[in-house]
Amino acid sequence: MKAKSRIILFTLLLVAVATISKLLFAAKLEWSGFSPIIAIALFSGMIVKDKSRSFLYPLMALFISDVVIELLYRMDLFPFAGLYKYQWLNYSFLLLTTLIGWALQGKNYGRILAGVFAGPTLFFLISNTVVWAGHGGYQRPMNFSGYLLCLEDGLPFYKHALVATLIYLPVLIVAYNLIVKRISAFTLA
Repeated sequence: MKAKSRIILFTLLLVAVATISKLLFAAKLEWSGFSPIIAIALFSGMIVKDKSRSFLYPLMALFISDVVIELLYRMDLFPFAGLYKYQWLNYSFLLLTTLIGWALQGKNYGRILAGVFAGPTLFFLISNTVVWAGHGGYQRPMNFSGYLLCLEDGLPFYKHALVATLIYLPVLIVAYNLIVKRISAFTLA
């Protein structure tokens, strides 16, 4: 199999994992936030040499999975829409996570672990700040106490994002090495 074909296969794997994860976890509040999307963004920032293309993996995986969810929603097969009014904010936050991957480069275990914590933490802080700033999130007061309550509301999603990133990022690294580089290793070097 040629290198280009292996990259296409890996890309399809990313989209499939993102979509399947959404189908399995997104509709269940106790699992909401458990998604490979942050791991895909970190991975892409760490591995893709062409910086302008490093945004493609996470955007493609998120967009295609959102379209699938939207189609299922319109057929009354999923409880919420995949495409919604302020979704572009999530896409923007995701792109910031790709920048973390750029900065860390993931060439050693310490940097990969730093990404596992930095990506979900950045997404949690920015997204919950925006939710609160948009009229107090879940009816939280527009003061510092309300902001802290809004952050507290997001803690279960943050926990799930951390665990998911801790699981998915190493899996993506190994899958990339097996499929694209044809080596069995947990390294991005």
